[in-house]
Amino acid sequence: MEFIQQNWYWAALAAVSGSLLIFTSFKGGRGVSPAQATMLINREDALVVDVREAGEYAAGHLLNARHIPLGELDKRIGELDKFKDKPIILNCQSGSRSASACGILQKAGFARVHNLEGGIAAWEQAGMPISRRKK
Repeated sequence: MEFIQQNWYWAALAAVSGSLLIFTSFKGGRGVSPAQATMLINREDALVVDVREAGEYAAGHLLNARHIPLGELDKRIGELDKFKDKPIILNCQSGSRSASACGILQKAGFARVHNLEGGIAAWEQAGMPISRRKK
């Protein structure tokens, strides 16, 4: 106890760090790397959903990705109903919007929701292909 009193700032930092770790792990979806996402797409025919805005999507997206902007996800969720038991990979630019989208899908009963860690930026950095064709 004396150690904690003398080093309260380290204890506070550890508590905050642990809280952030717990909060982000429950925010939505299991995170997958670009390599893990590729395996899910190739081996399990995972559906990719891009939740960025139209201009971002047009600038480059994962091959065969469906485009449903995060702001429209609640009203367009019915388009995904037939994929409730399939793996779904959500992506955005950095991974934060898609984490929110994962939470929405999980609340709607989707069983296998994944968030592309680092978003399309990490995908491109890993040298993975992107498409610039509109769907």
